Amino acid sequence: MKPVCLVIGAGAGIGGNVGKRFAREGYHAVLCRRTDEDGLNRLVADIESEGGSASGFLLNAVKDDTIEERVAAVEADIGPIEVVVFNLGAQVGNRSLKETTYKTFEMGWRMATFALFRVASVVCPLMEERGRGTILVTSATAAMRGNKSQHSHAAAMGGRRMLCQSLNAEFGPKGIHVAHILIDGSVDAPDTLGKMLGPEKFQELRETRGLEHDGLILPAKIADTYFHIAQQHRSAWSHEVDIRSFTDLPWWNH
Repeated sequence: MKPVCLVIGAGAGIGGNVGKRFAREGYHAVLCRRTDEDGLNRLVADIESEGGSASGFLLNAVKDDTIEERVAAVEADIGPIEVVVFNLGAQVGNRSLKETTYKTFEMGWRMATFALFRVASVVCPLMEERGRGTILVTSATAAMRGNKSQHSHAAAMGGRRMLCQSLNAEFGPKGIHVAHILIDGSVDAPDTLGKMLGPEKFQELRETRGLEHDGLILPAKIADTYFHIAQQHRSAWSHEVDIRSFTDLPWWNH
């Protein structure tokens, strides 16, 4: 039976590439995303065409019981989950305080923080019983710095960071590696940055900063870092790691 890597938020950017990376190393990648079943099926087909093993499921992580049911089904039908990649975004766009409704603010928290809490609530006891496991959590610059018009996102991602620290404090000594991975820059991802900018502006950005310029973070290279963290010896675990292009100023220098 292959070890299982569960990716929650498996789009064409970070999540999908991390799933591919783990599949190349012998894991069965369980890819979950909220929408775009065709895109999900393409990711699974890409992995299988390379000789890997994968399954794809549509999952709305803010609906009741869907996370818990999916984890239970994976454990029962596919195998023990050894690695969780929590890659849900919570960006609701730049909004003034007046434009940020209660519903918008709460939605950011539900996606960024509460959904991670729910995943941990069902996965950590299983990993604790086995004495091992890894939880890799994608984060953002907003976890470190609250910018203007980022009320929902900054509060939600800051909460995500603190939750990761609390999980690490409780479950690290029990053999579960929890890592908070800060993506401090723009990622060359068509279904996140591409959708925010639109096709033309995204392509213009790629031509001026990305591609051979290496000014946009490449999802496949991010995936290499995720896999490396998951393979760290427990005598030298990383908890917080930040990733940015060589041309980007780090969050503390802005």
